[in-house]
Amino acid sequence: MNRTIKLAVLVATAALTAALGVTAADNPVYDESADAHQQIAAAIAEASKSGKNIVLDFGANWCGDCHALDAQMRSADLVGTIEKNYVVVHVDVGRMNKNVDLAKKYNVPLSKGIPALAILDPHGNLLFSQSQGEFEDARHLGHDAFTQFFERWKPKG
Repeated sequence: MNRTIKLAVLVATAALTAALGVTAADNPVYDESADAHQQIAAAIAEASKSGKNIVLDFGANWCGDCHALDAQMRSADLVGTIEKNYVVVHVDVGRMNKNVDLAKKYNVPLSKGIPALAILDPHGNLLFSQSQGEFEDARHLGHDAFTQFFERWKPKG
């Protein structure tokens, strides 16, 4: 019975959100006016002092899967891992026409979909990039996929 009530509340919330016209753009994850080059430079400076790795999250506010990834990253059981091990930079790609140079630099093919992540070491060296659109269907991935990803790429030691 409790599960049925939770499902009903979830469905009602989704219906209300749709009826009110609330969109992903109403809850922005990506700062559309930010200078991503400066954000990454600041993240490298912070990470080099803290020893954390850097997550570059390439996405856009219009992207539902980008919001699904952000929700997973903020989930109660994952947020601690991320805060302890990573400096996160949300890189706005607009309509796949912004920060394309950064996506290319970090081997993130935007044509494979967003969100797409790149992981850098504390000095800004590329450790991994999602070159196959691994999270482009984030809303349909299980929580374990995100947990395993962030556990795998946290700093060693």
